[in-house]
Amino acid sequence: MRGEIAVFLSGRNVLRMKITKRETGRINEVLRADNFRLVVPSAVTIEEAIVYLARLYDGYLGIYAAYHVAPLVN
Repeated sequence: MRGEIAVFLSGRNVLRMKITKRETGRINEVLRADNFRLVVPSAVTIEEAIVYLARLYDGYLGIYAAYHVAPLVN
């Protein structure tokens, strides 16, 4: 993970953050009771978060990746 940077774009706005950790696996392995609100803040339950992502990724049953990011230190 050394030196990897995540780039978020919204129109002309650009936000760069350092990737501190990466998790990969099936949706129910990556999304857990201790982290689902970090992934889908509006979700009340883990099941609600899984349904939201399943709709977003319409039918995808493969491996997901979740990235933990932190501000860049200048």
